[in-house]
Amino acid sequence: MLMLGSALAVGAILAIVTWLLFRELGTANEAAVRSANNVVQLIDADVQRNAELYDTSLQGLIAAWRRPDVMTISPELRQLVLFDRATAAPYKGDLVLLDETGRIVADSTSLTPRLDNFSDRPGFQKHRESSSLALVVDGPFLSRWGFKDLCISFSRRLPSDTGQFVGIASASMRLSYFNQLFRTLDIGPTSTVNLLSADGVLLARQPDENNRTFVGQNFSMRPNFKRILDEVNGSFAAVSELDGAKRLYTFSRVGDLPLIVVVAQSQDDVYAVWKRNALLVAGATGLLCIGILSLSWLLGRQLRLRQNAERELAGLASTDGLTGLANRRKLDQALAQEWARGMRSGRPLALLMIDVDHFKAFNDRHGHHGGDVALRSVAQTLAASIRRPGDLAARYGGEEFMVVLPETDKAGACVIAEKLRLAIEALPPFANDTAPITVSIGVATHLPVTHDLPGALFQAADRALYRAKRNGRNRVEVGAYDPPSAELQT
Repeated sequence: MLMLGSALAVGAILAIVTWLLFRELGTANEAAVRSANNVVQLIDADVQRNAELYDTSLQGLIAAWRRPDVMTISPELRQLVLFDRATAAPYKGDLVLLDETGRIVADSTSLTPRLDNFSDRPGFQKHRESSSLALVVDGPFLSRWGFKDLCISFSRRLPSDTGQFVGIASASMRLSYFNQLFRTLDIGPTSTVNLLSADGVLLARQPDENNRTFVGQNFSMRPNFKRILDEVNGSFAAVSELDGAKRLYTFSRVGDLPLIVVVAQSQDDVYAVWKRNALLVAGATGLLCIGILSLSWLLGRQLRLRQNAERELAGLASTDGLTGLANRRKLDQALAQEWARGMRSGRPLALLMIDVDHFKAFNDRHGHHGGDVALRSVAQTLAASIRRPGDLAARYGGEEFMVVLPETDKAGACVIAEKLRLAIEALPPFANDTAPITVSIGVATHLPVTHDLPGALFQAADRALYRAKRNGRNRVEVGAYDPPSAELQT
C-alpha cells in the first residue's frame, strides 16, 4: 500500500509537470507567433511605405506624360517635371517610360534616353497582354546599367483614351534594400525572413546560404507557398522545402501589393528556452520522483523487517520451544476463540488431553536428552496427524499435550484420538528400548451455550485422561461434561 500510494503520488506529480510543460510549450509557440507577427508588421509597414513612394513616382510620371505641353518644353525642364518625385525612395534604381515597343522614351538617369529595349521583360509583356492599370511587381532581374545587382520593378500601364497599349512607366528597386532591412532584425540564428511575389518568386531572403542562393526561384507549386497564398495572413508549422528543417511560418501580404513577407522561424530557435527549462524541470522532477520511490521502498523495507520481527516474536511467544507446537498461552487463546465460535455456529467442540505413558521411567533410562527427543517425536506425530486448518495441537506442560478439535462430535473425536494413539504407538523404539512410546488420551466434547465455560470441558478431558491411566494406559477414554462449578465460574 505504501509503494502503491507513492506510485500514485509520483504519477500525479508527473502528470501535473507534463501538463505544465505542454502548457508552456503552447505559450512559447504563441510568444514566437506574436514576435514574428511584430516583425512581419514592421516589414510590411516599411515595404509598403517605400512601395507607395515608388508608385507615387510612377503616377506622377504618368500624369506629367499625359500633359500635351510637356513635350514642348526644354529637355532639362521636362526631366524635372517627369522625375521630380523619383529621388525620394531609398535604394532606388532607374525610372523609365517605355513606349508600346519597349523602347525607352524618358529616362531618369539622363536627358537623352538610353538606347535599350525592355520588351522582353515579363512585366512589360504582362501589361501588354492585360488592360488592367494596376501596379505590377516584376523580378528579380539583373540590372543592365549602372549597379550590377538584382532588382525588382514596379510598373503601371499607361492609360489610353482608346484602350490600346501605348507603353508603361517602370521603376526599379534594388533588392539590397530588403537585405539591409532584414539584417536589422534578430529572429534567431537559424531562422529566415523572406519576401516573395504573389506569383511565388523569391525576391529576398536573409540570412541566405553562402554557397547557395534561392533568390529568383519559383515556389508557386510548393505546398507551403500554396497554403500561404490561400490563407493570406496567419501562421502554421511545417517542414521547410528548402532545407528539410521544421519551421514555424508567419506570413502576411504587403497591403494591396503583390508581395508577401514570410518569417520562417526554426523550431530549434522557437523552443530553445522551453527545451532548456523542460530539461531542468524534468531532471528535477525525475530526481524528486526517484527520491520519493526510494524513500518509500526503504520505509517499506523497514516496515517489512519490523513486521517480520513482530511476527517472529509473536510466533516465539505462542510456540513451545522444545516441540514446536503451540504453547499454553496459544492453547488458552485458541480454546476461548473456538468456544465462542461454537456458541455462534451451534456446533460441538472436542478437547483431547494426551499424556505420555511412563515418561519418568523413560527419562530415567535415557536421560533428559532422550526424553526431549521422545517428546519431539510425539509432537511431530500429533502435528502430522491433525490436518484440518482449525485443529490445534499444543504442549500443555511436561509430557502432557492437548488437541483442540472445532466442530467435532464425540464419535469423531474418538476416531481422531484412536488414530493419534496408534500413530504414536507405531513410532520406532528409541535406542533399542524394548518398551514402545505410548500415550493415554482423555476425550471430552460439548456444545457450547451461554453461561458455559471452557474450563468445565477441560476438567472433563482431564478426568477421562486419569481414567485411561487407571485402566491400564495406552488407551482412549471419554469424559462427560459437567456444568461449571462455582469455583470454575469464580
